[in-house]
Amino acid sequence: MTPLSRDGRRSFLAAVHARAIARGALDTEHSSSLSVVANLQRYKMAAKLMQRCHRLFGLSSPLCIHTNAMCAGSKMVISRAPSQIPLASFRVLSFTQRTDKLSVQEQVYRTPHNRDEMEGLIGSAATIEDLLHCGELHHVNANQAALIITRLSRMVVEQKLEPGSVLEDARFQRLLQTVHTEISHVWNTALVNLLKSLSLLGLEHNKWRSVEQEVRWRLRRLPFRQLASLAEHLAVGARRGEPSDLLDDLLKQLELRWTEIEDPRTLVTLMAKVGAFSPALMDRLEDKGLELAEQFSPEDARKIAMALAFQNRRSIPLLRAISYHLVQKHFTLSTGVLLDVAFAYGKLNFHQTQVFQKIASDLHPRVAEMAPWDVVRCLKSFAFLKWLNLPLFEAFAQYTVDNAHKFSPVHLSNVVLAFARLNFQPSCGEAFFSTIQGHLDDHLDFLDPYLLVDLVWSLCVLQQAKAGHLRTVLVPEFCAHFLGDQSPKGQNYQLKLIHVNSTARLECAGYDGPLLPQEVLGIKELQGERKATPLQSSLKETLQSVAGDEAKARFEVDTVYGWQLDAEMVLNSDSQPLPVADFDAPHLLQPGGSKPLPPGARRLAFLRWEFPNFSNRSKDLLGRFAMARRHLQVAGFLLVDVPYYEWLDLKSEWQKAAFLRDRMNKAVAEDMAK
Repeated sequence: MTPLSRDGRRSFLAAVHARAIARGALDTEHSSSLSVVANLQRYKMAAKLMQRCHRLFGLSSPLCIHTNAMCAGSKMVISRAPSQIPLASFRVLSFTQRTDKLSVQEQVYRTPHNRDEMEGLIGSAATIEDLLHCGELHHVNANQAALIITRLSRMVVEQKLEPGSVLEDARFQRLLQTVHTEISHVWNTALVNLLKSLSLLGLEHNKWRSVEQEVRWRLRRLPFRQLASLAEHLAVGARRGEPSDLLDDLLKQLELRWTEIEDPRTLVTLMAKVGAFSPALMDRLEDKGLELAEQFSPEDARKIAMALAFQNRRSIPLLRAISYHLVQKHFTLSTGVLLDVAFAYGKLNFHQTQVFQKIASDLHPRVAEMAPWDVVRCLKSFAFLKWLNLPLFEAFAQYTVDNAHKFSPVHLSNVVLAFARLNFQPSCGEAFFSTIQGHLDDHLDFLDPYLLVDLVWSLCVLQQAKAGHLRTVLVPEFCAHFLGDQSPKGQNYQLKLIHVNSTARLECAGYDGPLLPQEVLGIKELQGERKATPLQSSLKETLQSVAGDEAKARFEVDTVYGWQLDAEMVLNSDSQPLPVADFDAPHLLQPGGSKPLPPGARRLAFLRWEFPNFSNRSKDLLGRFAMARRHLQVAGFLLVDVPYYEWLDLKSEWQKAAFLRDRMNKAVAEDMAK
């Protein structure tokens, strides 16, 4: 076979090329009866023919490239081929050149491969310099520039770097300019991440206002999860005092599209991070929470309970749903979840006995492993809830004795406050209080004045106050800080000082320290105006009928001991009422009568006890009211207790009057028996 010359080979290939076009592309135009599959087969046959010629003559034709690219994906649309191919487009290749590499034209044509490769380079960059160098070496579009900036911000945050050097870099500025120029071509996810990244980098707001505006235009088209993620980010800035108009628009969108929430994670994020900025949104999130409550994990339940607690939203239906699933599903709850749920319920004053029992039973075996601060948190939460679990509190008391050196003075004070509120006397009381006093007595002068008053008042409740404790808070220099304070908090602490003063007078034998002046012992202004309860009104009406005369009973009596009596009566030796105002009354700030009590006469104090005065699910009075009973008894009163759970069972006025007479007779009989 005689070898062809160069011109001969070119002529032969041109003829083959023309025939391939005739058999492929032109048939597509003129043969409507042929299917696309048949036309594709023709292209493949033409490509094979050109490849054989290529191997024979060492030439490359654009048709090879074009047909290979067309046949590579079956979903690619077949475009019409040109009717003529200039001979100049052919180029001669060396016979030794490898033919399995893509030509330059093919690399440009396959843009999806270039995009994936570029994103791979961005994701694999290990340093900030690599990222900036990547944007410098390669041509990047706006979307890729956004990805680089997002990756840069992540590196700055993770490595705790100073972003100033990045923001001033010329390569970063070029990336930013690329984004601004083609902002409409940035994909939604990249756009949202870009906005968050520019904010994290600390870039001036006016330099990324176009990005924010583009996000605002796309708000209605963004998926709900991206809206939630962006709202969470902007809410963090708002808490730092960085208001954002975009956040307001986002909240409106979330309020309108709240039904698109499908998973608990998004719901929890919005309630915990964003709900505080929109009460209307929070209302809708609570409704959605009822729908998704069954899917809540223990961690989800914890976060929702904490979100409600921090926002002071006492959503009873949602709290009940959380409680039901926590109990019924028998989750194994971590110590952190148990403590946070107890804290949230305590702050919201939400009582759910089954949850409390689960918390106590799960925590009891873990007490030895808990940190002192966790013990204090749990005690304070249960104290707010007025719920006393004896085994758990005994374990906490023993833990305090064993680990007192790990507690700070403030922590030890809070343990005493919690025990006093519930009037809990531990079985290891002697060891407990000696340990507490041994660690606290040297630090009393360093405690906050309000905490010091609380501590001494609590020791009075628990009957553990010593003369030194009383003297510390009753000295005039210390009391002056509280006696002139007319705020509600100041008045509350004035009342506690009066109770401490009463303890010094009535229960601390031999106390020779300072006392409060008589003129500050009035409590009428300290208690404020209170609406009469049904029990209070009913008791007053019945007592008036029992006394028979208005002069023989005195109601709402304010004593110098810091306690108010619901009623006071004086009975003679025959248990007959006497006019109260005729006799000397040392318990009053301004005694009215001057006569001493007749021989055998007794002074009765009527005390009503409402539901809030008792521990949860118990008939035991809280510490404050137990101290009131002690003080009044020591002051010489015979007490007639009227608890709500007995009074409400009495239906008629006759039954109520008989109940009071019976209680009065019992009080007198017990006094005579002593």
